[in-house]
Amino acid sequence: MVNKKIGITGHNGFLGYYLKNTIRYNFPDTKIIDFERSFFQNKEKMSNFVRSSDVIIHLAGLNRHNSQDEIKKTNIEIAKNLSISLTENNFKGLLIYSSSLQENNNTPYGISKREAGEIFNITAKKVGFSLTILILPNIFGPYCKPNYNSFISTFSHQLINGNSQEIIKDQSVPLIYVESAVSFILSKINSNGIFKIKIPHECEKKVSQVLSQLKDFYKIYFEQGNIPKLQGTYEIQLFNTFRAAIDSSNFFPKPYNLHKDERGYFSELIRTHSQGQQSYSVTKPGVTRGNHFHKRKIERFSVIQGEAKIKLRRIGSSKQIEFKLSGKEPSYIDIPVWTTHNIKNIGRNNLITIFWINEHYDTNDPDVYFEKV
Repeated sequence: MVNKKIGITGHNGFLGYYLKNTIRYNFPDTKIIDFERSFFQNKEKMSNFVRSSDVIIHLAGLNRHNSQDEIKKTNIEIAKNLSISLTENNFKGLLIYSSSLQENNNTPYGISKREAGEIFNITAKKVGFSLTILILPNIFGPYCKPNYNSFISTFSHQLINGNSQEIIKDQSVPLIYVESAVSFILSKINSNGIFKIKIPHECEKKVSQVLSQLKDFYKIYFEQGNIPKLQGTYEIQLFNTFRAAIDSSNFFPKPYNLHKDERGYFSELIRTHSQGQQSYSVTKPGVTRGNHFHKRKIERFSVIQGEAKIKLRRIGSSKQIEFKLSGKEPSYIDIPVWTTHNIKNIGRNNLITIFWINEHYDTNDPDVYFEKV
């Protein structure tokens, strides 16, 4: 991927967000070509986008809309507009098109995904560029839009906001985590020729199974503040998806329950059903730690002495969330994934912070990405 110029339609969507930021932090020598949805209606800007790109990853489209006909019309129309530009600019690079398992059914969405793929296939043979059509299973992950991208995010938001949940059809659903989907897409970045590939799902779960586990997360984590038992990668991914639906600015900080007597006080810091690593830091007055984020780790900051200011900012956003914690009233904050964070000692004395994280530190796979809040 070194020195590649990659254009991503739909880079502000769920999958596009992860794809864009994975390239940004893992492949800094790769240039991402700017794209806006208005380009589909602007011949000159679309031409500039096509001419500037070695690889175009086409993710843009409508998943849901009040009008089913609008879904079909929009997805086919943008495929035609992109194909016209590829033809007029004699594109010789690679087009990667994200389709869906639903292209095999006769819903307006499924038909539109199938027909868009056929348009690209005809255009690729005519113009002579490479084409990879990827058939994606159901994708889930943190920050997925509820009532649009994934039933998992829909259920998570409903639970957190006290709304009822309804299972319309309790079927088995093939699932893939969003970062796994991104890895598969990027593995095809040097493809040559015309291919149609079904991306294998990572697991298959009944809708009722997923909802039951999300309800457990709600009870154990949201209500009780404890870390649930997380067995394997899928459960960690599901838990991170659930907790990403929580509005941190209104949920944290959480005070500890202090048991006081004449000797002082005692408090339980964390009750977890999962493995993890616990450590502490002493930070001198005026010093800031952190300015990094994690893609998978679950992390809890507990201030037990001194005065701290903790700042959070989700990657890709300019909005900062700020908390002030004090050892006079010990409390904790959990750090969401894909959220850069730091902690500063704003007091006159040393700050003592306890850190819990759900996995042991691995120098070969640290899951630490540096960016200032």
